Amino acid sequence: MGAAGETGARMRFFPPAPQLAPYLSAIYLNDIEPTPGTRMADTLHPEWANLRFMEGDPGIGSIGPGGMEPTPACVFAGPTCYGTRFETGTVRSWGIGFLPLGWTKFIGAPAEAYADRAVDAETDPALQHLARLRPKLRDPDADPHDQAAAINQHLLDLLASAPPDDVAVARAHAALADPDVGTVAALAERVGISERSVAKLSRRAFGFKPKLLLRRQRFLRTLGEVMLSNNASWLRSLDVHYYDQSHFNRDFRRFMGLTPQAYLAQARPIVDAAMRGRMAAAGAPMQVLHQPKA
Repeated sequence: MGAAGETGARMRFFPPAPQLAPYLSAIYLNDIEPTPGTRMADTLHPEWANLRFMEGDPGIGSIGPGGMEPTPACVFAGPTCYGTRFETGTVRSWGIGFLPLGWTKFIGAPAEAYADRAVDAETDPALQHLARLRPKLRDPDADPHDQAAAINQHLLDLLASAPPDDVAVARAHAALADPDVGTVAALAERVGISERSVAKLSRRAFGFKPKLLLRRQRFLRTLGEVMLSNNASWLRSLDVHYYDQSHFNRDFRRFMGLTPQAYLAQARPIVDAAMRGRMAAAGAPMQVLHQPKA
């Protein structure tokens, strides 16, 4: 393939069934068509877990630093605290975004085992029950609404044998999404458990230690505001838990691997389309900024 090029990226969002709303951030369809002979490149911000079914050229990618590797056609990315660099050719991709409560509902493994990792869902024993959806999503001529309904129905069928909701996970997610919560002590108080217990819960259901999750939330709140307003400055958009812009710059390098200025200077054809579509459909520009539903 040639060097990265530009052209269209179209993302469409479909609502999860009401019974699935506490567990999923979105069901989405992404059609990417780079200039012939090229791939489209982008860098995705940290997210919760996502399962994607790809038809076409899924390209290559890397979560955080390191070499780019081929992306499986049925790829499951666990929760991330690094940016994901990727290049893709012409591809049609169905995706399912799992919120932390959805992780405990549908995935029988601790989230920390998949943190900052992408795996082939068709060969992973903990994910094969989800990967069985792929044959229903491969026809490019099928009605997307019918395919979204098939995703909903598959997950609704799995609910029958899923474990009960973990109330502590729901409380912890609601606390993480609250801009007023900025310390592990405050998070533990909201959940109603000790700091030691919230640390165990955090690794099991969210993938990371609570202090890192709180740091990620303040970073993404700031990034999301700037990305949605082209005229906003970093300084005016800083989250309340930042001391100053230098504090934010350090977080930016930690999570994205480059400076804020370098990131804004990059082309973001896929991420920008995703943020606009997600904001219109779900009221939040990023998956991590979704408010959990009761």
